[in-house]
Formats: sequence, structure tokens, C-alpha cells
Amino acid sequence: MESAAARPRPVLTAGTVLPEDAGRAALVARVHDPEAGGPCVAAVRGERVVDLTAVAPTVSDLLERDDAAEVVREADGGRAWRLDDLLGAPPGQGDVPHLLAPVDLQVVKAAGVTFARSLLERVIEERTGGDPAQAARVRERVVRLVGGRLDGIRPGSPEAAKAKELLLAEGLWSQYLEVGIGPDPEVFTKAPVLSAVGTGADIGVLRASVWNNPEPEAVLVVDSRGRVRGATLGNDVNLRDVEGRSALLLSRAKDNNASCAIGPFVRLLDDGFGIDAVRGLDIDLRVEGPDGYVLRGSSSLREISRDVLDLVSATYGAHHQYPDGFALFTGTLFAPTEDRRAAGEGFTHEYGDTVRISSPRLGALVNTVVPSEEAPPWTSGVRALMRSLARRGLL
Repeated sequence: MESAAARPRPVLTAGTVLPEDAGRAALVARVHDPEAGGPCVAAVRGERVVDLTAVAPTVSDLLERDDAAEVVREADGGRAWRLDDLLGAPPGQGDVPHLLAPVDLQVVKAAGVTFARSLLERVIEERTGGDPAQAARVRERVVRLVGGRLDGIRPGSPEAAKAKELLLAEGLWSQYLEVGIGPDPEVFTKAPVLSAVGTGADIGVLRASVWNNPEPEAVLVVDSRGRVRGATLGNDVNLRDVEGRSALLLSRAKDNNASCAIGPFVRLLDDGFGIDAVRGLDIDLRVEGPDGYVLRGSSSLREISRDVLDLVSATYGAHHQYPDGFALFTGTLFAPTEDRRAAGEGFTHEYGDTVRISSPRLGALVNTVVPSEEAPPWTSGVRALMRSLARRGLL
């Protein structure tokens, strides 16, 4: 990758980030407000963003309320900001109000290998040992030998168990196939609490990585009782070369400075946007490089191999509780194989790439790729949040 010099930033406006039916949506935002001395929970009402922190000091608190959608639509708020002003703020600049990731105390979890197409790409990473130069050759063999055997197989079914036996006999079984079609999904912790970045922010890729990609995903926001309360968009940035060397390097591949983006807003479930609407979400990806390169892709939750509520049940239950709730990345169908740098090596990011992840009912999450080592450092954690709320008399 080239050095991350100062580059033109995408121009974000209310019209480019709001859902198409924003007037009917209950949208939750978080705003960094230097005047208040910390983050604010807010409702997006048209092109105004209204402070609700006096009603619910954290998004986690708001989502514990059965009337959360009503509060977002109707509760009296404090100060208000113009959405365009928040979107126009320079990234990482703490002295001006700007949007944050719209979750706070929720643990950020991620389900992996939930789509057959991306499942095969994980197997390819493993077989290449993370070497992009081998990707085309290995992809041809894996797709030829494995691909057709997974068509229509429901994870954990007797048919999946039979497919496993056959692939084992041929020496083609993989740890990724285990979580892709086996009885238990892969669910891991993507990022620490409060470390995710929001729309308009820089997103980080480790400087040492030479094979990586965005992962456009729907993110469920779940309360402490395991109820899905809303949905948003996320970028589960992946370092394919690192994870391909060993699945035990998952944390190194997934959890780095600014490597998790969530936003722009949490859309709460209500009568007009229920769990079936989430199941039908289409997610589009557009990557624009500083050199004029453009990559387009799409993902549809209709093609997911495990139902989204099954992923929630695998995360939350008698085996594991989340007293502040959790945000759950649901996986992606998108796995870019288009060559960018050299023939046969597939896609990888360049610094300065603009990544736009969008869905008509969730809006658009837009970030600019920089080295993780150069992204604004993560400095505001749980202690800082608690102190800020205490100073404002909100605890």
C-alpha cells in the first residue's frame, strides 16, 4: 500500500446517509459533543439530531426500555444539531461535534462463515497459508472439489454430517467448513466495548497486511434479555493474509485500531421494520480508490445459511449473558476475488480507499481506509464515559 497521505474526503450529507424511508424510521445516533464533555445519545428526526441523554444516558439504557421507539420519536430532548454539520466534521477532531458509532456499552460480537460463498473463501485463505499469490490456483481446486457439495445444505443437518464424512475421506475438511455447515456457528468478539468507529471516520488496516478486504454486514443490536431491538450496518474489516496463516490469529486479523465500523444509526424494530425486514435486507458495497479504481459488490441476508435469530441464540442464553446487551455482526456473502494489484492475487485495499456500505432501510456507512497505526488512537473507554456522565449528573 502507498503511504497514507492527506487525501480528499467523501462529502457526506443527510441525503447520502439516511435510509430511504427515514421519515418512518426510529433512528438512534451517538454524538460526540465537546460542549457537553462527552458522548450523547440522540434521536435522528429528519435532518435534526436531538439529544436524549437526559432520558437515556447510554444507548444500552435506551434499548432496555420497551418504549424505546416511542422515546426516539417523541421524547423531549435537549440541544439539537444539524445532521449535515455532524457529517461534515473532520474525522478524529475532538473539538467539534461529530457522529460516533451508534452503540456504546454493548459487547461487539461477530458471526463468521455464515454464507456459502464466503465460506469457500475462508477455506482458500487457509489452503494458501495467507499467500495471495496462490489464491487463483487454490480457488479453482477448492471450488471444483468442494463447492457443489455444499449447495442447499442446512448447517447441523444429517446432510451436512454426511458431507463432512465425504470431505474428511478426501482430505478436504477444514475448520471453516466445521463452523460453516457444522452444528455450531463461529461467534467471536470483534472489538472491545466503545472502540468501534462511526460513519465518516477513518477505518484501519494493519500496515503489515498485504491481503485484506472490507466485510459489509448487517449488525443486530440486542438487549440484555436477548431481544433484537434494532439493526445497523457494519464493516468487519478482515486481514486475509493474517487469518490465512492460522485461525488462532483471528484476533490479530480482526481487532486492531479503528478496524470495526458501525453505523450510521441504529434503526429500532417497530411495526414498520420487524425481524422479517431484517431477514430481507440487501447490502451494497462500493470501494473507490484514490487512483480511480472502483469495486462494487452486494450481499443479501436472504442467502444466509443460519437464521439471524439462531445466531443470536448461539451468542446469548443460559450459556452466556450480556448485562449491557451486544451488537452482533451477522456475516457477509461478499468475498472479493477481483484482481487489483496483480493477476491471480485478488482484491486488497489501498490507503485512501473510500468504503461505502449501504442498505435502503439502514442508510450508508462510509469510511476511509488508513493504516491502523495512523488512525486516531482509541482513548475514550468505559471510565471516560462514566466520568463524563457523572459530571453531567446523569448517573
